Amino acid sequence: MTAIEVGDPLAHRALDALLRAETALRRSLSAELEREGVTAAGFSVLVVLTTAGGSLELRALRRRLALTKANATEIVATLEARGLAVRRRLEHDRRASAVDITERGAALAERLFPAHSERVSHAFGGLDEGEKRSLAGLCRRLSS
Repeated sequence: MTAIEVGDPLAHRALDALLRAETALRRSLSAELEREGVTAAGFSVLVVLTTAGGSLELRALRRRLALTKANATEIVATLEARGLAVRRRLEHDRRASAVDITERGAALAERLFPAHSERVSHAFGGLDEGEKRSLAGLCRRLSS
């Protein structure tokens, strides 16, 4: 069997650490949301819609959450099926659509957000302010 040559071992270790951290954080932060019947991605859509005043063009929603067209469609369809959001065609461009949060979706987001925010704070509680800033900056650089 031939050995696989790794060009940059440190980069591979960093990737492994990042993926493990992301998995652990996602698991711990999404567990309570899923008990409430909403995925982390669905909750993110509800929060973004809430902060956007209740409605957002689907294209803008996709950009804000870095979602593919297929992912956004699936997440919004699930939210629609649960009565948490509705999709509508835009009057000025019938090819485009907007997503509106429903009263039920807004109530769910408002009810779940405080505890979710506390779980996020707790998850990053082991980092000081400078480390959080550095981590956020590094992640932005990696995603650009």
